[in-house]
Amino acid sequence: MDASIIIRTYNEARHLSQLLQKIAEQQIDISYEIIIVDSGSTDETLSIARKLKTQIINIDKNEFTFGRSINYGCDAASGKYLVFISGHCIPKNDTWLEQLVKPLKDKNIAYSYGRQVGNETSRFSERQIFKKYYPKSSAIPQDGFFCNNANAALKKEIWEQHPFNESLTGLEDMDLGSRLINKKYQLAYVAEAPVYHLHNESWHQVRMRYQREAVALREIMPEVFIRFSDFLRFYSSAVLIDTGAALKEKILWGRVGEILIFRLMQYWGSYRGNNEIQKLSSQLREEYFYPK
Repeated sequence: MDASIIIRTYNEARHLSQLLQKIAEQQIDISYEIIIVDSGSTDETLSIARKLKTQIINIDKNEFTFGRSINYGCDAASGKYLVFISGHCIPKNDTWLEQLVKPLKDKNIAYSYGRQVGNETSRFSERQIFKKYYPKSSAIPQDGFFCNNANAALKKEIWEQHPFNESLTGLEDMDLGSRLINKKYQLAYVAEAPVYHLHNESWHQVRMRYQREAVALREIMPEVFIRFSDFLRFYSSAVLIDTGAALKEKILWGRVGEILIFRLMQYWGSYRGNNEIQKLSSQLREEYFYPK
């Protein structure tokens, strides 16, 4: 088996059919399997997965972390390359898979990740974040350890030596990227492997996403500390930049409220996660991983 495509799911019925269809349409002459790692979906996610040729692995909510669930999928995989895509991501073209795994043919490159973009339903500020972190030009190899498992690929032999950290509340991808860089491996950013990343979150879910990622970042980079003054500065700066971009696109009137709230949830969540030292209780675990 050449590639194992691992999809982590929790109530992903909205986009899963289209994701699986786009995978089936890929123009690539390699064999692949699809592994669904589900953490307790209550919608039609598993029914959709069963209709197609997918292997389904279940992980209990009480055991779930992002690193643990993806390790489950990697352990079950038989492919030379491990391909990760979120259940709410959709490849933009039929060469996504080929382009994503291509850099891994270089013996020095261990980990690759592709471009992410929003669509017309995405919040304006999130589209600006995608533009910042996922530019139009590739970097093969890249500088630094930033990467994202919503759209990524990893050599299985590398994962066997360096599995994902199961204790983190998020950013298991950046944690692994940092460890691989320290081992003198290289990472690659592939702009030619784009996906639509479609978050359909409540404002509470947005805040909790950034909060749990800030908790994880504190473990990965303990030198990073966000003061309240930083929160105010980051928030006001992001709002100004976003409103300027929306004004340039002549859509500010319809987006200004959304911009104000999204950036508030982003930076307030980041501030709280960075500053609150607390044990990850079962209640907080539920809030971080399954916010309503």
